[in-house]
Amino acid sequence: MPEVTLETVEPQLLAAVRASVEIKDIPNAWQPGIYAVKAFLAERPDLAGARQVFLYHHPGQRQTAMDIDFGIEVAKPFAEEGSVKCVSTPGGQVATSIHPGSLNGLPQTHMGIHQWCAANGHKIGGFSWETYEWGDGPNPIRTIVRYALD
Repeated sequence: MPEVTLETVEPQLLAAVRASVEIKDIPNAWQPGIYAVKAFLAERPDLAGARQVFLYHHPGQRQTAMDIDFGIEVAKPFAEEGSVKCVSTPGGQVATSIHPGSLNGLPQTHMGIHQWCAANGHKIGGFSWETYEWGDGPNPIRTIVRYALD
């Protein structure tokens, strides 16, 4: 099981494109949204885009499609344009785990957080998100996985 910690976070603004996606289709669904956000931010250097973030809106049933905001952190609010919207990650208490290296093991990190929350009496809320900190090569150095808690 991955190491899980509790922390309190502030909301983070994102420039994002929302899509409704089944969990199994996420690896093939993120690119159009992120590329649209990158193109949007390239024309707005004042927003100072940073790390990529996927914000998951948990559906009522785990196996149904969920809304996902595929985004990039920004420094300030902005007016929406086309499919790119200004959204925010939730603030408050979260369960956090760091997933190092390849994305192949990322589902196990998510399951580890679910197991940790169940074992420690924490109820998972309506959102989770992954923040990608990229290094050299095709895989991120690490992914920060957070689950909002009720």
